[in-house]
Amino acid sequence: MKRALPILIIVLTAVLIAMATIQPNELTPATSPDGAVRALFDHVKARDYKGAFAYVANSGDTEEQAFAADLAGRDGSLRTYSSLEQADTKVLHASDNEALVRATLQYATAVGAFYDTRDLKVVREGDRWKVEWPVVQEANVPPQVIQENYLRWDVITRGSNDDWGAQNVEAPRVRIISMNAIAQGANTIIVGEIENEDTVPGFVSVGATLIGKNGDVLGEETSFDKISHTLLPKEISPFRIDFPKTPLATVKSVRMTPNSMLVPASADPVIGVVHQRVETDSRGRHVLKGELINESGVTVNIPHVLATYYDGAGKVIWVSDGYVDNALLPQAPVPFAVDLRDDPASNVHNYRVTVNEYMLQQDE
Repeated sequence: MKRALPILIIVLTAVLIAMATIQPNELTPATSPDGAVRALFDHVKARDYKGAFAYVANSGDTEEQAFAADLAGRDGSLRTYSSLEQADTKVLHASDNEALVRATLQYATAVGAFYDTRDLKVVREGDRWKVEWPVVQEANVPPQVIQENYLRWDVITRGSNDDWGAQNVEAPRVRIISMNAIAQGANTIIVGEIENEDTVPGFVSVGATLIGKNGDVLGEETSFDKISHTLLPKEISPFRIDFPKTPLATVKSVRMTPNSMLVPASADPVIGVVHQRVETDSRGRHVLKGELINESGVTVNIPHVLATYYDGAGKVIWVSDGYVDNALLPQAPVPFAVDLRDDPASNVHNYRVTVNEYMLQQDE
């Protein structure tokens, strides 16, 4: 089955490229450590990677092509469909000849804002400063044959010449197996899990309606991308539905609406999740980290990680997600990290990671 991100990617990519048409006038030497980092990313914003590379100190150790691929993405990854919108810098420490500068980057992508943080060493060369860009080790996938033996479901629907009233195959049976309403400041968050109880795959989504004290409808929302939409038989997916500016104290009840549609699907590719652990990052936030391994023989262009967190009683207390901006090449591990809110972090007893995969093309 071919899987692809919505056509929104193509449209927004054209917009992002148009936004990045303003070029810096000239390559002005950087006279301060943070000035060097800002100048480098100013050129990245304009997609002028040759100009950005001029601010790299260790150019003998880093190839310009690898430098550009690190910032612009490759293999149809999420970063290839993004544009750098903002780069904030902060000098962590500095001496006369070198400094450490933290760059907090915000990218615009077809699936929302994407953030990245890089701590960069900056060195003085004469009267100017340059960035020592970390050498990028690209995955080297050797030529090989990978045998595939996986389940696949195809769907044959009624044709245009069939008798009027002829029935298509019924949609798969799905069931919400858990639901939890959470207060987050002035917001209400619905988290839970949905199961495909049928023997055929389905494309699923979950909607929720909040009912107020007087029986009025406070809001209607869907899980959007906070769910694994394609579920194979007996598979379970987490979901999260956000209701901004709707306090939980005003909610009397929640009406849940699971939806399903029969779709062709396969059990390939298989993405393994290893080395999972919850850590505190450099900014003091709780994050769930690990590595993804694409165990199939096809490239997964855009991986989407979903993490479900449970308390000691097995209740879902939070669902977080994040897109990985590197493609998953066959057999090559790629790190991931998704945020975990501080308030549920102390109550997390267990967690489960699932991965959505989006591929630009795949042979039938």
